[in-house]
Amino acid sequence: MKNILHSPLRLGPIQLPNRAIMAPLTRGRAGESRIPNDLMKTYYTQRASAGLIITEATAVSEDGFGWVGAPAIYNDDQQQGWRKITTAVHEAGGHIFMQLWHMGRVSHPDFLNGQTPVGPSPIAAEGMAVTPGGKKPYVVPRPLTEKDMTVLLGKYAKATERCLEAGFDGVEIHSANGYLLDQFLRDGSNRRADEYGGSIENRMRFPLQVVDAVIKVATKERVGLRISPVNPFNDMRDSNARELFTRYATELAKRDIVYLHVLEALPGHFLYAEGEEPVLPHIREVFAGILIANGGYTLEKANELLDSGGANAIAFGTAFLANPDLVERFQRRAKLNVPDMATFYTAGPEGYTDYPFIGQ
Repeated sequence: MKNILHSPLRLGPIQLPNRAIMAPLTRGRAGESRIPNDLMKTYYTQRASAGLIITEATAVSEDGFGWVGAPAIYNDDQQQGWRKITTAVHEAGGHIFMQLWHMGRVSHPDFLNGQTPVGPSPIAAEGMAVTPGGKKPYVVPRPLTEKDMTVLLGKYAKATERCLEAGFDGVEIHSANGYLLDQFLRDGSNRRADEYGGSIENRMRFPLQVVDAVIKVATKERVGLRISPVNPFNDMRDSNARELFTRYATELAKRDIVYLHVLEALPGHFLYAEGEEPVLPHIREVFAGILIANGGYTLEKANELLDSGGANAIAFGTAFLANPDLVERFQRRAKLNVPDMATFYTAGPEGYTDYPFIGQ
């Protein structure tokens, strides 16, 4: 079988050395300050051999935060913390994009100084938020007004500006996994009666406005976006995911963003949605640009998809977490370390920067 995964790929102005992308994984090591630290620098630098690193989801604003220990990018100290990381990754020969994040209705007042989280409609997600005070039910969000959305567009633009100043090669807009932009897209969470709700065209309106605002700052060659059409996250539902995400991908193609990142798990993966029709092949039909597939790929499955033209690169999440030298292990057909799920969201280096490299 052809080993396409290890072939170079042109991504806008960047030449990637391989097509093995490090997927964004929330790890919760930033602490209460939300400032990236030296431990995080070590983690990302260890994985600089990835064709591209996409950082863990990073809050664009205080009202978009809602995960214990997650980082942010809305103040100077956070920006400076990220600058140390991008510098180290670049010195190690790597490339790195930041994933821009607003959690919307799946934040909690405990993160927001008692304020109510925002969302497209006053519909609470089922399930529990993990807050500094323990697990608590999600609350009914406050619907964003058009004025709120204008303010939020400015926050996305400012966060993008900070990313570029911090040395990132580009940004990935988080439009997946049941967070704010995904909440606008789906008719299970968006019941608005104005121009931002109802039809697919209307539900796409605000997410596409965010894309346009970010492109205006960074240029289309430095903007990617992530979606998760078949979505088991955060109580998300849609009456026609195939049509919704095919049309969304069509609009993103018109904007010529540098890549579209699709999370859609393969059978056997813990995120696999049994009985759901895969949407990735339909997206490939309308999005001719760089398409990144993600969702439990082995080396063999990755090369099969790349060889078929079904995607241009493959993102690996927990495999990169447990194997900082994943690219070399794939190349040598070496045994992979097994990720320790018990340490995914704990503090400190255990299960974070202590996974062994080949030969250790």
